[in-house]
Amino acid sequence: MIYKDHGELFQRCNKNPILTVEDWPYQAHSVFNPAATIVNGITLLMVRVEDHRGFSHLTVARSKNGIDGWEIDSEPTFAPDPLNYPEEIYGIEDPRITYIDEMKKWAVTYTAFSDSGPLTSLAFTEDFRNFDRVGPTLPPENKDAAIFPVRFKGRWAMLHRPVSGGAKANIWISFSPDMKYWGEHEVLLYAREGGWWDANKIGLSPQPIRTSDGWLIMYHGVRQTTSKASYRLGLALLDLEDPRKVLHRSEGWVFGPREMYERSGDVNDVVFPCGWVLVDDEIRIYYGSADVSVSMASAKLCDILEYIHGCPETQCPEESCRYFEENRGLSNDPKKGDIKLK
Repeated sequence: MIYKDHGELFQRCNKNPILTVEDWPYQAHSVFNPAATIVNGITLLMVRVEDHRGFSHLTVARSKNGIDGWEIDSEPTFAPDPLNYPEEIYGIEDPRITYIDEMKKWAVTYTAFSDSGPLTSLAFTEDFRNFDRVGPTLPPENKDAAIFPVRFKGRWAMLHRPVSGGAKANIWISFSPDMKYWGEHEVLLYAREGGWWDANKIGLSPQPIRTSDGWLIMYHGVRQTTSKASYRLGLALLDLEDPRKVLHRSEGWVFGPREMYERSGDVNDVVFPCGWVLVDDEIRIYYGSADVSVSMASAKLCDILEYIHGCPETQCPEESCRYFEENRGLSNDPKKGDIKLK
């Protein structure tokens, strides 16, 4: 398959950034990386707020049109509770929201920052005012978790990203009978290697969205160059009945930092969505821009599905290597980028 560059697929909101710390009703340092959902027709963002200690909590902002007119809770909506949950001693951050129709509750996955590093945690809410914590779901280091809204053969499924020193950071999938005890761990999406934009480190971005064609997931890839690390976004489509099967995966990134509010901030060159919503046929991603503000971009779902169906069915590095060997020429070790064309 010959690669065709489609460029970026999402259009930025012309009111970006749509939320900054200047909009906040109380003192804070920065607001970014929001989860998103629709509640009774109102767009609800659960925003990561960093205080002047460097610790984060989560606060809800609501808007009728999802762009402006935000009503922000006057105090932290979901704050760390290190007395009862010591893994939250350095804050909580980067939530994802999934509505569980079977339970009539929203599941909020988030990263707790413990003395041993970041780890995935889970809470439930019925109103985004009161929360019931499950607590940690997987030990550190682990981040970027989200739960599917339905069971698969009686088991819940969760995507997440464990990290160990020096190894590649891939997206994993795990299963649970009760959302508390998780097992059957396996790699779902591999970080690529060599010169790819998503080489060595990837992680889930928003929660999975069910479409008629499969589970649509968006992930971030981190490319380290000599001067910086850039966070960009890609897409994959998973099988509806068995989310362990990757049907298609994008080759190029579909959205990346370009504007000044994405290029310059506490962490430069970052677009980092933790939530997306579907409004009619428009899919809206809400993302942290440069770790200091909240922005939005959108695309037609039909265009996204048409695009992802045109992407390769292969996704792992070994399959990429076979592609190079079979279609582009001879290679001593294509996995390391040592390609020799005929």
